[in-house]
Amino acid sequence: MRRYGKHTDEDDIRSRPNRKGNRPRTNIRPKHEDAAEGMVLTVDRGRLTCLVEDRIVMAMKARELGRKAAVVGDRVALVGDLSGAKDTLARIVRIEERTSVLRRTADDDDPYERVVVANADQLAIVTALADPEPRPRLIDRCLVAAFDGGLEPLLVMTKSDLAPPDKLLELYGTLDIPYVVTSRGELENGDAADRVREHLSGRITAFVGHSGVGKTTLVNALVPQERRRLTGHVNAVTGRGRHTTTSALALPLAGTDGWVVDTPGVRSFGLAHIDPSRVIHAFPDLEPGTAGCPRACSHDEPDCALDAWVEEGHADPARLYSLRRLLATRERTEGD
Repeated sequence: MRRYGKHTDEDDIRSRPNRKGNRPRTNIRPKHEDAAEGMVLTVDRGRLTCLVEDRIVMAMKARELGRKAAVVGDRVALVGDLSGAKDTLARIVRIEERTSVLRRTADDDDPYERVVVANADQLAIVTALADPEPRPRLIDRCLVAAFDGGLEPLLVMTKSDLAPPDKLLELYGTLDIPYVVTSRGELENGDAADRVREHLSGRITAFVGHSGVGKTTLVNALVPQERRRLTGHVNAVTGRGRHTTTSALALPLAGTDGWVVDTPGVRSFGLAHIDPSRVIHAFPDLEPGTAGCPRACSHDEPDCALDAWVEEGHADPARLYSLRRLLATRERTEGD
């Protein structure tokens, strides 16, 4: 008769045999030193499309990575079947350190941040000059996210045949942001793509913009063959691959070593995750002036040392205004 409770001894404990052997568990993980290097091109419901050398390989995240997620642009290490053949699946066993991260939250009160793209060098913010009307607050928020994440911004203004760009250029002139102005005719005949392409060579550029501004049309003009090639491969392997900008997608820029990352259209760009102290790094002419600021200075308060710094002639007052306008976007809605 079995005994339970405090009188139980080891003979009363039933042990379930390990069908795979009695190998003890260990916290030591394999180093996978022979893993191949790859780049994540898109993510679709747990399946990651990666470029390994010249092959497109489907992969899934290895269990040993835990909750760490790979995103578009990540440099990863893969093991398993790397042939890229139909119905094969490799494993991502390591995510390399990121050089930059573009992040956003759904809303300003949403604590969950979403990584949009990793390792991008540049953020192309696409906005129409009319139809739909420009949304400066959304542009400001994208700029803050770019400065915070270590990406250089590029402003792409479309539909200049409907409205002039002067007002927007005046608003962002003090930020010294490179820009391209295009018209609808130039989008159709390819001239717009050629002018934008001059800013993309040798760089990984993420494109953002809200619906109707011509972002996806521009991206398709930049990489027409690559989108069809990649999404066709994804469809053949997974039966999914609906990449009409429902998920981020990295595409190689033909004739250069650059990459274009098309991202889903955004209705809002939450900044709940942004640390204001990092935005100042995008203003090298103002940053030295923060040495005299009180601890945790918001740079928009009576004791902020930047006011005296500007008054002494070290920087243009318009630059301080631009910094404070960008920082204030964290406290305002995009429609304000």
